[in-house]
Amino acid sequence: MTSPTPARAAPAAPGGTIAALARMVKLSHSLFALPFVAAAVVLVSREARLEPVRLALVALAVVAARTAAMAMNRIADRAFDARNPRTARRELVTGEVSPAAAIALLAGSGATFVAAAALIAPICGWLALPVLAILLGYSYAKRFTWACHLWLGVAQALAPIGVAIALTGAAPASAIALGLGVGAWIAGFDVFYSLQDMDYDRGAGLRSIPARFGVRGALAWARGLHVLAIACVALAGVLGGRGAGWFAGTVVLAAVVAAEHVHVAPRGQLRPERINVAFFNYNAFASIAFALAALVDLALA
Repeated sequence: MTSPTPARAAPAAPGGTIAALARMVKLSHSLFALPFVAAAVVLVSREARLEPVRLALVALAVVAARTAAMAMNRIADRAFDARNPRTARRELVTGEVSPAAAIALLAGSGATFVAAAALIAPICGWLALPVLAILLGYSYAKRFTWACHLWLGVAQALAPIGVAIALTGAAPASAIALGLGVGAWIAGFDVFYSLQDMDYDRGAGLRSIPARFGVRGALAWARGLHVLAIACVALAGVLGGRGAGWFAGTVVLAAVVAAEHVHVAPRGQLRPERINVAFFNYNAFASIAFALAALVDLALA
C-alpha cells in the first residue's frame, strides 16, 4: 500500500539543519558502537599503543564510519521510505534535510573516516576504502538478498577487529571472536527491527529475513544469532585472557538480550509495539553495561 506523499517541511534554519542531519543519521546511537570499541581496547590492552591521540583517532574513525553508513542508507532508501508509513516522516523524505546536504554529509564523513584511519597507521589507511565499501554496500543489500542482516553483522564485526589493528598492528583471535560476537548481536536485533516492515518489504519487492521466513522464522534467526553473539563474546574473553569483570559483563549482556526477547515476543507471540523500546533501550543498556564491566576488568587486572 502506498501512503500519500508527505508534506514538505519548511526550510530549516542553519542550526536546525545540523540538528536534522544528526537526527537523520541517529548520531546519538553511536552509543551502541562506542562501548564495544572500548571493550576491544580492553581486549588488546596488553599489546596496544594507548596514546591519547591514537585513541581519539580511533573514536573519530568509528563515529565517522557509522555516520557515512547511516547517511548512505537514508539516501539509498529515500524512495522506499517515502512510501512506507513507518518511515514517511524521515528528514530526507519530508525535506527537512535536502539530498545535497545528505550527500555532503556522506562525503564528509566518509573522507573523515579514511583520513583518520590513515593518520593512525598506513595499514589502516589502506584498509579504510574496502571497509567503507562494505559499510556503504549494506544499504543496497535488501534489493537482492534476504541475508542483508548478516551483511550488516559483517560490517559491524569489522569495528573491533579494526580497533585491534589500529592499536596493535594485528588482528588477534580474541578480537576476531569479539567482532563475530558484536556482528551477531547487531544482526540479531536488526532482524527484530525489520519485523516492523515485513509486510511492506514483501509488497515493495525488498528482501529480509522476516519477509522470507515470516515472524516465527525471524524470531528463530534472532535467537540463534544472539546465542552465537554471547558465545563469541565469552570466547573473546577466554582468548584474550580476561578476568572476572569481562565474564560478569558477558552474563549481564546475556541477561539483557534474553529479556529483550521476552519483551518483544512473550511466549513466542510478537508484540510489534514493543520493538522500538527493545531496539533502543535494551541494546543501549546492554552495550554500556558490558563496556563498563570490561573497563572494571582492565582496572582490576
